Amino acid sequence: MASLYPVIRTAIKMRLHLLSRIDNIGKTKTAMKSILTILGLFIGSLAFGQDEVKWSYAAKKISDGTYEVQITANVPSPWHLYSQSSPDDAATPTKFVFKKNPLLTLQGPPKENGKMVSKYEASFKTTVKYYEDKVSFVQLVKVKGKVKTTLSGSIDYMICNDTECKPGEPVEFTVALN
Repeated sequence: MASLYPVIRTAIKMRLHLLSRIDNIGKTKTAMKSILTILGLFIGSLAFGQDEVKWSYAAKKISDGTYEVQITANVPSPWHLYSQSSPDDAATPTKFVFKKNPLLTLQGPPKENGKMVSKYEASFKTTVKYYEDKVSFVQLVKVKGKVKTTLSGSIDYMICNDTECKPGEPVEFTVALN
């Protein structure tokens, strides 16, 4: 029996050592899962940022009391932005909602300047119109009197690529007319 004591003691030590290694492996797995989760969120946020449309705004006086307001969308590849004239029953067309301003008169709807693509989309079962890379929307505005004022509003839009579509967050804007 005395000769079994060292063997039992060694077996217990080995078991404790194995259990501590397994516990360390569990802690390592948990740490790795946490690191991978954080890394995945970081990469996902970078990827999300890559599909954002960048909007810019400018106003140019073209005659006394008349301004050309240019709203430009820079669309990252491989995404595209739908025209205002794209069918409503397909992708969401780009839409401008201008805030009422008693000092302004809008001269028709915004005109689109860019290379429009007109293409039949099987997923929508219709022909859609969209822009890749860049498009400018130009709104003519008449100002009543010689006053400084602003044109404000919001833009609703959707972007798609060959595999998915994403609605854009509504974009609020204000352009000074001086």
